[in-house]
Amino acid sequence: MATPEERIAELGLTLPEVVPPVAAYQPAVRSGDHVYVSGQLPFVDGRLPATGKVGAEVDADTAKELAALCALNAIAAVRAEVGELTNVVRIVKVGGFVASTPDFTGQPGVINGASELLGSVFGEAGVHARAAVGVAALPLDAPVEVDMIVEVR
Repeated sequence: MATPEERIAELGLTLPEVVPPVAAYQPAVRSGDHVYVSGQLPFVDGRLPATGKVGAEVDADTAKELAALCALNAIAAVRAEVGELTNVVRIVKVGGFVASTPDFTGQPGVINGASELLGSVFGEAGVHARAAVGVAALPLDAPVEVDMIVEVR
């Protein structure tokens, strides 16, 4: 069976370095057998590939791809806390935030980008509880933000 790191490579992805915080917090904190990952923006090489509201400047398909990038950054934060991703027992909960126009109601579909990536990387251990919430604005005008709680060994 492939490891999570091998699955990431099979998907044609590279696990990035942990994104430095944009304010006064840690990217992830371990407490006992859980890692709490702070909200991750869809940074790629230190920049946001898109900004603005979903339903206006950003379409739903692009936002879904951005949610997957948020999840990839969250996975990187978990790995920094636990060493190897084989130490992940399961993804417990994902919180998804979508900066969207008042008439946009497709937040669950956008956050599916994160959920689907987590399932592809962790298999059955990637199945999780989740929230997908529309918000007026996110830091740095990001369209999407994802946080999560992970059980680890």
